Amino acid sequence: MEHSLGTVLPLYSAIPFVCMLLSIALGPVLIPNIWHHHFGKISAGWAALIAIPLLIFYQKEGLDELLFVMIADYIPFIVLLGALFTVGGGILVRTSLKGTTAVNAGFLTIGALLASWMGTTGAAMLLIRPFLRVNKHRKYKAFMVVFFIFMVANVGGALTPLGDPPLFLGFLHGVPFFWTLRLISPMLVVLAALLVIYIAFDKFYLGKEAKENTGLKIQQGSDGDCAVAPSNGKKLEILGTQNFILLAAVIGIIIFSGSVKMSEVSVLGVHRGLQDIIRDLVLVAIMVISMKITPKALRTENEFSWGPIQEVAYLFFGIFITMAPVLAILKAGEAGALSFVTAAVKEPAQYFWIAGALSSFLDNAPTYLTFFSTALGQFYPGMAEAPAVALLLTEHPTHLMAISAGSVFFGAVTYIGNAPNFMVRSISEQCGVKMPSFFGYMAYSVCILLPLFALVTLIFFL
Repeated sequence: MEHSLGTVLPLYSAIPFVCMLLSIALGPVLIPNIWHHHFGKISAGWAALIAIPLLIFYQKEGLDELLFVMIADYIPFIVLLGALFTVGGGILVRTSLKGTTAVNAGFLTIGALLASWMGTTGAAMLLIRPFLRVNKHRKYKAFMVVFFIFMVANVGGALTPLGDPPLFLGFLHGVPFFWTLRLISPMLVVLAALLVIYIAFDKFYLGKEAKENTGLKIQQGSDGDCAVAPSNGKKLEILGTQNFILLAAVIGIIIFSGSVKMSEVSVLGVHRGLQDIIRDLVLVAIMVISMKITPKALRTENEFSWGPIQEVAYLFFGIFITMAPVLAILKAGEAGALSFVTAAVKEPAQYFWIAGALSSFLDNAPTYLTFFSTALGQFYPGMAEAPAVALLLTEHPTHLMAISAGSVFFGAVTYIGNAPNFMVRSISEQCGVKMPSFFGYMAYSVCILLPLFALVTLIFFL
């Protein structure tokens, strides 16, 4: 699809996109009650504010742009996220283990390794409650959740399009499924460093608890709704294992859709490969099957609900609609109103930090797509997307690595950087953990993550 619309769109057409993202960042803080009850309406309002003028002033071109974003990007994105969320929520982990430093480090390591294959959302939903349960006797737990967000909900998802939403969007736009395995070296550097830092934190707080003589005391009522799942005397018990078969099916259908080229089908004027339509239908079927074959009692014990994924669907609807003109402008390169962005961002290190910094506050999925489009506009302005992506992969792979790593890694810097961050924080607070405020969390991330990202820049992107 050509993006000639981007050459005529004014810069102020990006205002609803900025307002949408500011609403996500500030709404829960400034107007929490209004936001909690009406965030879906707010999202729809910003979407309408840009969609209606696009349709009025640009007619067919505007309609084509909106349909392309919704059919080619938003629907596949939500379907994959929903499938991973549903399947992950059908697996229950019971354990009698206690949250020692070694056990906690094991949880974080396993979660980070799983994240690339069952998604940061799936891995986080699978492990956050058992992680909190094994630490119910610990007094200081907020730092544990912070590192869980760093490692499981973000950095660990860097290896495949299943891992993190930004990479899946790249996959939808022509990046091969296994191409992102190139990120294994920077990912391992960050994860290894975080694990060492976590161990130091854990030992410090264990010593502090011992001095306060509360290390082994369980405070009644301090764990909210996260009651201890009965382990039947077993150190580890996993129920709902049939969902692992469905998880394998998710991986298989994603690989299939990226490996097979079938005839194109027009969906409301948007051309999609038949393999992509088959993928989305199979993912929906997997969600239905998971709900049918998983006992309701298991999901109840796992405290599964549709609330988190509904919130993501509502908010991302607004994000994807409002970012449509921004993407079109960026893809126009020097001919677009954001040519100064293309001119300012040239080298891999710049892409890593700028894409990363925006991913911290603007949600990493649309930010990835924005800078993915920027790179295409920088190197191949006016070229159709498919051949431009193929050239980018062969001629400028380090630039795409920098965009990918920045979007995934920096999603951990704030609560709003990645969808699972919201979910993990919410579940932890339901379980009685007093989580840091928005800026309290950033105190952790700025002091711990940014030096590690500087190290990654020196090693891989300079």
